[in-house]
Amino acid sequence: MQRYLPVLNGVSRDLRNGRSIYDGYVRGWGIQFGDLREQVRKDPLYREALALATGRTVVSEDNRINLFLLAKFFLLQFENGHIVEFGSYKGGNAIFLAHVARKIRPGMMVYSLDTFSGMPPTDSALDAHQQGDFQDVDLNELRRYVQRCGLENLEFVQGLFQDTAETVLAKAGKVVLAHIDCDIYSSVAYAYEIVKDRMVRGGYLVFDDATVSSCLGATDAVEQMLIRRDGLSSEQIFPHYVFRAGLGRSQES
Repeated sequence: MQRYLPVLNGVSRDLRNGRSIYDGYVRGWGIQFGDLREQVRKDPLYREALALATGRTVVSEDNRINLFLLAKFFLLQFENGHIVEFGSYKGGNAIFLAHVARKIRPGMMVYSLDTFSGMPPTDSALDAHQQGDFQDVDLNELRRYVQRCGLENLEFVQGLFQDTAETVLAKAGKVVLAHIDCDIYSSVAYAYEIVKDRMVRGGYLVFDDATVSSCLGATDAVEQMLIRRDGLSSEQIFPHYVFRAGLGRSQES
């Protein structure tokens, strides 16, 4: 396996307060201040996956690079499990993850949940986005494209999370990576609450938008539920929030 992650001398690899400081530095510092961004851009697997997703995703490059690093180098610590994405829009990031997953762990599924008809009702006291945002999606065309790409490990699930997530998670079993790509409080809160008990211990909870200036509702959900209530400590704050499931203050065995 090609390895280009930086080596940090003097930083412990042990878990501290439910997170690996070392791993967080390797990925976050490596992207923000090191040459990790350039290294990933040269990776053949990254380039293949990006080519399939181009034009279909609004996930930022650094966020996508971090998801790639998690999928390629860090999910292999778990014996089995699947990826669930809450919020798909045009499906590009799910396509990206599915291509990476089928190369590194055959049999790993990616389940991508969305209304595919725009955002549900939002809370104007918290959310800058409005109902119906991101509705310009042709799900039938998207599914035909995925079929042409041969991504048999990718399933798009249409509907409100409240109507679909329980069935999807029951089918998935254990989740090693939950990518919560939602902009509003209600969606982030529900996604986390429904997935947290399905995560493998130490699995990755990634919040795409909770550090984005137009998504303070998403920030509020993370602060209230993960940090204050469940006592989770973030493993990364750049390029997005990353937490480790089941390792918070209220979840210690």
